[in-house]
Amino acid sequence: MPLYVYQVIEADGSEGEVFEVLQDMSEPPLTQHPGSGKPVQRLLGTPSAMPRFAPGNLSNQKLDSLGFTRYERSGKGTYEKTAGAGPRVITKDK
Repeated sequence: MPLYVYQVIEADGSEGEVFEVLQDMSEPPLTQHPGSGKPVQRLLGTPSAMPRFAPGNLSNQKLDSLGFTRYERSGKGTYEKTAGAGPRVITKDK
């Protein structure tokens, strides 16, 4: 269930309180603050990855099966592939 960010629109048109609401994606956006009844607008926000999907929590085998490539730093400006189908080594120098 996504976490949506809303902002109260004050009577004079100024921006008011910002608050968050957990809603199903199928639910329509709120038009009023749940407590005060003041009009609100939904704000655009950055999506947040759930911790179970964070790259650090996925094994190299899982990343490879999903079509991703993982590189780990092996020296200054050098990265070696640990999963996936990309080049074996990426270096800063060409």
